[in-house]
Amino acid sequence: MQMRPAELAAIRAGEIDVAFRRWELPRVRVGTRMRTAVGLVEVTSVDRVPVRSLTAADARRAGAVSLAALRQGLDRVHPDRPVYRIGLRYAGADPRHALREAVPDAAEIDAIVAWLDRLDRASPTGPWTRATLLLIDELPATRAPDLAQRLGRDTPAFKQNVRKLKERGLTESLDIGYRLSARGAAVLDHEGHPRSNPGRPVGEPGIPMPHLGAAATRALAAHGVVRLEQVAELTEGEVRALHGVGPYALRHLRAAMDAAGLAYRDDLGTSPPATVTPQMSRTSARKPPPTRA
Repeated sequence: MQMRPAELAAIRAGEIDVAFRRWELPRVRVGTRMRTAVGLVEVTSVDRVPVRSLTAADARRAGAVSLAALRQGLDRVHPDRPVYRIGLRYAGADPRHALREAVPDAAEIDAIVAWLDRLDRASPTGPWTRATLLLIDELPATRAPDLAQRLGRDTPAFKQNVRKLKERGLTESLDIGYRLSARGAAVLDHEGHPRSNPGRPVGEPGIPMPHLGAAATRALAAHGVVRLEQVAELTEGEVRALHGVGPYALRHLRAAMDAAGLAYRDDLGTSPPATVTPQMSRTSARKPPPTRA
């Protein structure tokens, strides 16, 4: 079930609690928890409803500007299919976020290594787990088709393999491509794999960035800004000046920071702006986030 970033943010804020879809048959079940960019979204109800029964209140609950807009949206694609009303609620953070930020102890690493070995033995195309982790470490924020080509794999199969690694908290998805998590880096270091850049920042504890679009994500990541707390160390002008950061990204950054109780440094009236430099230090990234006065 696809949802736009703005819809997901509104679900997390409690402003949207239903969605309407035209399906031949229901594609989700009550109790299903979908992993999304904002965390877990749970399906609380699934009901087939006549279009004529929809009301202005339904439109507001679904985030539509009007009942007419809701009906027009439903009629745009497959107008012959029945309409389903899906109840939704925000069910908390994606548990994989905490998992990938937790550096495993020796026993956990042994269990992860054994699991990776099993995946390699079961693969009809040969071992792939360490090569994939090392490639993601070498080329973060790189398109999946480009990574797949480097490994001689087709893109769908490559993405499926990366999802397996992500389930164990070893990688993290970005707007473009992936990055190695602290957990994944610990496994590679434990096995002594020669990493191309051992000092490269990996996933830091904190609040993940919202969906910003590829260009903005790449621009911020190039300066080591990968968590909302790091954005709060900058002024809005510094972020706005980055090539690739446009109105869409600024709007979603502002909404995400408001939801997290964070603010740009100049919003707080603090010290003069600092220059944004590539690869902000990990020490800086771990400063306590500012709070609103």
